[in-house]
Amino acid sequence: MNSVQYMDNTRGFSRGLIRPYQSTLTAMLRVIDAAIIAGSLWASCSIYGMRWLVQYNWVAICAVALFLWFSENNGLYSSRRGILLRDETIQVIKAWLYSVVGLLLLAYLTHKSTAYSRRIILTWVALAPVCLVGIRCGLRILLRYVRALGYNSRKVAIVGLCELAGRLAQVIHGRPDLGMDLSGFYDDRQPNNGRKPVINPNLAPIRGGFDTLLQDARTGLVDVIYVVSPLRAEQRVKDLIYKLADTTASVYVVPDFFTFDLLRARWMSLDGIPAVSIHDTPFDGVDGAFKRMEDIVVASICLVVVAIPMVFIAIGIRLSSPGPILFKQLRYGINGETIDVLKFRTMTVCENGASVNQAIENDPRVTKLGRFLRRTSMDELPQFINVLQGQMSIVGPRPHAVAHNEEYRSLLQGYMLRHKVKPGITGWAQINGLRGETDTIDKMQMRLEYDLDYIRSWSPYFDLIILLKTISIVVLGKNAY
Repeated sequence: MNSVQYMDNTRGFSRGLIRPYQSTLTAMLRVIDAAIIAGSLWASCSIYGMRWLVQYNWVAICAVALFLWFSENNGLYSSRRGILLRDETIQVIKAWLYSVVGLLLLAYLTHKSTAYSRRIILTWVALAPVCLVGIRCGLRILLRYVRALGYNSRKVAIVGLCELAGRLAQVIHGRPDLGMDLSGFYDDRQPNNGRKPVINPNLAPIRGGFDTLLQDARTGLVDVIYVVSPLRAEQRVKDLIYKLADTTASVYVVPDFFTFDLLRARWMSLDGIPAVSIHDTPFDGVDGAFKRMEDIVVASICLVVVAIPMVFIAIGIRLSSPGPILFKQLRYGINGETIDVLKFRTMTVCENGASVNQAIENDPRVTKLGRFLRRTSMDELPQFINVLQGQMSIVGPRPHAVAHNEEYRSLLQGYMLRHKVKPGITGWAQINGLRGETDTIDKMQMRLEYDLDYIRSWSPYFDLIILLKTISIVVLGKNAY
């Protein structure tokens, strides 16, 4: 072996110590997860001085199978490089919660729930995810240490001098735990051709054009290449990728989809044909089932709690003013379908036509009892029935009257995207002060931005935060009249 070959081999070994064993490490992580799930169940038995019973074998086996299946579907065992610990933690907790729901369903169908100690099961349900997240924190600390020593790091090149290339460089520079060493930018179109540079030259130098990149990739100076390009540069990207096939560098294409207003973007495959969603709902598949289960449980509990107050409110409405107790107003639901949203009647009129006047402060149409109900949001209580019927959700964009929807959809770009999910009793916009009258287009624009942000960022934890903040806002009674 000559000296050049030896130097190349040692350089590859130091930078890729773990890389050749990625599949083995992923398999090991699956085994570790299975051991943690079973071990935490054993530990829960030990905490209460209970001996291990035969039926717990089946619980452990089913839990491991469900967790591994949900984890695979969530991409938990794909490459962890570039994934934030927060996002990985959410994936772990979601997979575990889905597994627990699956176990509860199995226990219900087999009538075996009474065969297990509730204390042990509840302790296990809480202990297992803590251990699953904890082992991943430990692995990240170990990897960070290994990469700080120069092992398992990769030399990265970015092709392109656009804004997205600069953002990608910022991510790599700000995340040393990724084990990526940014070697430089490459582009045939240099910024001195009258174009203003949009990248920070302090992050990495501009090393040259495509020919320089090919030479660096062939000599092993570059391990990973990110080709960042606008969608219109298809032919240039194809030509470059064709030439890079003569190297051993890993090549990733980063299309600039940020030219679109992305709503819950995700990759999908249609019989092997890749596609990326631009406007999509977060509630397909398992997430949709989880959201529906959340709605049914919360709405059922709330209706049990407020059943008696609702009876007294109905009596008060009947005695205080003529008219129906419940007011049904046509509003848009998911996918723009019309639904009858239920409310306790708070006005002397029931407007539900082509023109609906929003309630304003000191509105003369509002009854005395209605003013109290609106201030405390108790007029919304019948909407828990809408939730059980599947027309609404506990948390989501607030539904507007059909007349208002038709008005604002022509004034605000992307307004109808808020109907990619079910409307909610409370929402992200409402807990941020956008509750009540929207008397200006700017207010509705702000409400729309919060609604779309909720759709992009949805998670069970996000729903919980909104619910907790809603309670405090309802107590204070802000912006409701």
